[in-house]
Amino acid sequence: MKRVFPVIAILISLSLFGLIYFQFLWLTTAKKTKEKQLRENIFLATSEAAEKLMENKSDFLSENKKNNLIFSNEKLKMEILRPSVIQRFTKEEINAIIRKTFDKRLLDGVSFEFAVSDNSITGDQIQSDQFFKYFIDSLHNTNVAIPLIPSAGSAYENLTKEEFLVVIVPNQGAIVFKEIAWFIIWSIIFTIIITTAFFLTIRALLKQKKLSEIKSDFINNMTHEFKTPLATISLAVDAMKNEKVITDKSKSAYFIEIIKEENKRMNLQVETILQAALLDRKEVQLSNKLVSAHALIENAANNLILPLQENDGKIETHFSATSDVILADELHFTNVLSNLLDNAIKYSKKSGLLISITTENIGRKLVIKIKDNGIGMSKETLKRIFEKFYRAHTGNIHDVKGFGLGLNYVKTIVEAHKGNIKVESSLGVGSTFKITIPLAI
Repeated sequence: MKRVFPVIAILISLSLFGLIYFQFLWLTTAKKTKEKQLRENIFLATSEAAEKLMENKSDFLSENKKNNLIFSNEKLKMEILRPSVIQRFTKEEINAIIRKTFDKRLLDGVSFEFAVSDNSITGDQIQSDQFFKYFIDSLHNTNVAIPLIPSAGSAYENLTKEEFLVVIVPNQGAIVFKEIAWFIIWSIIFTIIITTAFFLTIRALLKQKKLSEIKSDFINNMTHEFKTPLATISLAVDAMKNEKVITDKSKSAYFIEIIKEENKRMNLQVETILQAALLDRKEVQLSNKLVSAHALIENAANNLILPLQENDGKIETHFSATSDVILADELHFTNVLSNLLDNAIKYSKKSGLLISITTENIGRKLVIKIKDNGIGMSKETLKRIFEKFYRAHTGNIHDVKGFGLGLNYVKTIVEAHKGNIKVESSLGVGSTFKITIPLAI
């Protein structure tokens, strides 16, 4: 697992970065393609509009010929009847023609500005209202200029003024972005999904690695915990085979008591593991009833008198709570208190252990504090203290036994009673566990 995990992480990372990079290239290419297509459509639409304007000029001239107007000379007639767009079209008519060609080229809704100008001395010109505003900014706009030239072979070839149709489409970048916006949005969404999946996969692998290590530690602890009583039972059985022991009833009773105690110890360990499995499956049924929390605390403390004496320790109780009746499962809640007190003894200093148990009422809740002057815990341990199978490092202390299930059980049972548990600790100073649980009365 240790060798495979880095390889998997590197491969997934490379795949993720590669996917993001190629998505970026694809979007860049799509943007350039859309920009090119937009410019081509604008050019074609403008060219078609220019052709329509020239066709309309010819129509106008034909009608004037029909009118048989009288001019002083042919030169004046040619000057007046020159097919000039500026003279023969209004701004609104030119706008309508361009709009029609734009819509035909799938440029619906694309705004534009236009101007028709000639290169004569008078400099006549028709332009839209915002034409000059966008004319000077060629970087962000698309500009197209088409000369308005009569068809070859017509009577007015080379006689008309040079005119140009100039069309400007402002903010071409915004138009292109609008067209590919959904591509960008979906690319971002899928990138986020893939990135999230990547981190969840790495997290799952890390968790699996951690669980594998915990499993190994648990098996080692369980083997040790079962091996010790089995070895003791085996020695006691061998001793009882001795003839001197068989004939001595007091010695036989002694070894039988040892076997009984070790068997009880093994049953307790099996029960602890089974309780943890039941808690995982949410199958623990609480038999709640009205009980005195103070009575449960005293009961749990009395059960630990002998271990306390062995560690030269004592328990002090300060019951400041005026109301201590809670709705709780007597067995499980006593186990919670016993676990906390037992931990205080296990992780105590060599001598002078002092455990202080205090209670107080805060609103409609009972607060139970169990404080010790033991070895304390590091910040890293505090973060993980309630995790299943986690066991704190105890430095040079190697005689602390267990499966790392006790505090996980404590937290689960407290929360099942609709309460909460918090811990404060410092290395070398001690620890304080605070249980908050609703009052029943």
